[in-house]
This record gives sequence, structure tokens and C-alpha cells, in this order.
Amino acid sequence: MVKTDVMTPFVEAATPPGKTGLWWFLASEIPVFGGLIASYVVLRLGSSGWAEAASHLNFSYALINTFLLLTSSMTIVMAHAAARDRSFGRASLFLGATVLLGAGFLGIKALEYSGEIAHGFTPAAGIFWSFYYAMTGLHALHVLVGIVANLTLWIDAVRGRLARHPHRVEVAGLYWHFVDIVWIFLFPLIYLS
Repeated sequence: MVKTDVMTPFVEAATPPGKTGLWWFLASEIPVFGGLIASYVVLRLGSSGWAEAASHLNFSYALINTFLLLTSSMTIVMAHAAARDRSFGRASLFLGATVLLGAGFLGIKALEYSGEIAHGFTPAAGIFWSFYYAMTGLHALHVLVGIVANLTLWIDAVRGRLARHPHRVEVAGLYWHFVDIVWIFLFPLIYLS
């Protein structure tokens, strides 16, 4: 029997590992946020005083946060493109930018919360404030998870380990886009209505 030195070509999986699992996870998150949003809309339409309570929110902070999240969507797409092109230096740059933008979002959210609580608008201040803290708090928790995932990928990229698993940037990007889409629903519902 003659052995050949012909190497088997690397065949990239049609669906990257973890991607299907993430889609299932995201599908399970839709009823959570969807239920909260639907309850918010139904209760708001059936009672009064919500617009007055919402007028105490800091619209400028929310607008800045919307800009930060939308910009981070762009940087995570650029990180994915760079990882796909095996340009891991650029991928680390865009992953780092995504982490900073997400951290900026949480920092501004903390400022917003502290200002509202200082004025007595706690979750116990009324039904609007209960929904406000539940929806934005749950969203902020998801942002924090995304930051941790992207920070882990950034560390891998800086240390040269991302080349073994570049598809993870795509999976993290899917999660990050979900976080952005949820905010796109929350922003007009809470701050513009």
C-alpha cells in the first residue's frame, strides 16, 4: 500500500458551529421581550398618566445611546468581514470599538438611571417606571453579555488565537444585532410616545 502526501483540503462547514444554537437562543428571547413590549402597549393604551411619566426621561441620553448602538452594529459587521478575510489585526480593532461603544451605552444608561432615581423615579414610582426599568434593565443585561462575548473575541484576536475560530465573530455579531434590534423597538416605545 502506497501512502500519498496529498492533504485533505479544509472544507468549511456550511453552518458555523454555534450558529444554529444561537438562532434557537434568540428565538427563545423573542417571547420574553415581545411579551414585555406587548404588555407595555396594552397597559399604556388602557390607562392614563404614562405620557406625563415618560416626559421625565432624558431623551438626549437615549438619543446618544441609540447612536452608540447603531454605530456598534457597523463595527461588528466590519469585525466579521475582517475575520472572514483573515485580517485579525483589523478584526481586533473593530471588536475593540464594538466593546467600547457597548460600554459607552451602559455608562450612559447608568447616568440616566442615577438621575431618575435621584428624582424619585424608582421602579416603585408607578407602572410606567416598573416597565421602564424592567425593559431597559433586561436589555442592558443583554448588552453586558454581548460586551463580554466581544471582549473575549478581542482578547483572542490580540493574542493571535482568533485564527482558529474566526466564525465566532459572526455568531457574536448575530447576538449583537439582536440587542440592537430590541433597542430599536424600545427607543420609540419608551422615549417617543
